Order: sequence, then C-alpha cells, then structure tokens
Amino acid sequence: MIHPTAVIDPAARIAADVEIGPYAIVGPEVEIAAGCHIGPHVVLTGRTRIGRDNRIFQFASIGEEPQDKKFAGEGSALEIGTGNTIREYVTINRGTADGGGVTRLGDNNWIMAYCHIAHDCQVGSQVTMANGATLAGHVYVGDYVIFAGYSGAHQFCRIGDHAFLGMYGGVSQDVPAYVMVSGQPPRPRGINSEGLKRRGFSADQIRNIREAYRLIYRSGKSRDDALAELEARVGQQPELDLMIHSARVSSRGLLR
Repeated sequence: MIHPTAVIDPAARIAADVEIGPYAIVGPEVEIAAGCHIGPHVVLTGRTRIGRDNRIFQFASIGEEPQDKKFAGEGSALEIGTGNTIREYVTINRGTADGGGVTRLGDNNWIMAYCHIAHDCQVGSQVTMANGATLAGHVYVGDYVIFAGYSGAHQFCRIGDHAFLGMYGGVSQDVPAYVMVSGQPPRPRGINSEGLKRRGFSADQIRNIREAYRLIYRSGKSRDDALAELEARVGQQPELDLMIHSARVSSRGLLR
C-alpha cells in the first residue's frame, strides 16, 4: 500500500492498510491511523497524529513548523481527527508554546485546495473551507462553519458554530454562532438560515435565532443587555445557547 518512491521514516507509526502515493514524505514522529489515503508528494512532518479514514491529496504540507517568528524549535503538535478530506496544496502547521502547543482539526471536515490553517488553530467538525480560505494563528472555529472562497480570519478570532463567511471576506473580529457575514468590508448580513434548514433546524428554531440576531445587532441595546434578555429565553429556546455562549466568550469584540 506504500509506493516504493515514498520516503517513510522507520520510526513513523502507520496502520497496515494506509495507502501512500509516489514521492510522499513521512517524518519520524508521524502517526497515521487505519483507512487513510496519502496522495503523491504529500509531506507529513513534525509530531503529527492523523486519525482514521482521512484523505490527503497531492502536494499538501501537513505538520510543518509554524510560521511564527517567535518559534524557537520547541516541541509542538498537530492533531487531525477522522474522516477529513484535505485537498491539493493545503498547509496545516503545528502549534507553538505560546498557543498551547497543539493545532487541532476535528472530524469530517472538507478542506479545499490552497487553504491554510495556521499554528494553534482549533477547528471543529463538519467545517467547509472553500479554495484559498485562510486562518491566521490561534483562530477558533466551531462546528458546521462554512468559509467561502478566499475568506479568512485574523489571529485570535473566534467563529461560532453554523456561521457563514462569504467570498473574500476577511474578518478581524469575532463572529457569533449562526451569523452570516459577507461584503467588503465584511459585515453581518443576518443568519445562515439555509445552512440551518439543511441541518434539520425547525422553522420555529430558525425564527428564534433570527429574532436573537435582531436583538443583538438591530435593537440598539448593549451587548450585555441583549445577551441577558436572550439568556432569559434559553429555557424555552435552547438553540439560543450557542449564540449566547459565542458572544459571551468574545475577546476581540463582535464583528458589526
């Protein structure tokens, strides 16, 4: 299952059924679980752990040193979950000591060509990153987030679950759960209602989320007052909890 031209360090830990294509390079600290397919010319290096059933396409660079001038060769890692598709020329860097030491990518993500996930990012599951989308260092991304082509996030930004970033939209502040961002400069444009429909949210839940969005962004109330009002509704509208939490933990301020 390993092409004879691939360069595999004897110390690498690779499950018996893993497929590795021509001229791929696998370093000594790499672990690859069962069911993975590693394409031609892929480079896997550093302390990189790859879970089951991942597909990594040709010319991707996974687990390389972080692009951080403060990095001094300290031990750091990259952890990739299960069932991810990582397309051509994707780059995912491992973490830094200042950022906790580990970059993480969850399960069942779809990472298209030329995307970049920088050091210390924490990316959830079921995330879609279209071609050229980019995450700077220390970015947090929740589950079911969609990045359109060439969108991205400034370092330390937080993107909440089910959010949507439109094409060419580079955000420098936090995006709460469910919120759709588009335009140049990018601005909140409502909620990701189509995505929520596809994921089984009911009409009532979507209406509640839309009303919550209006309270945060259109009512003129302070963030704390709006969130306090929403917290009083959570008992009967639990779907609001994701939006409230993502707004409460914001450190860079909400994108407006």
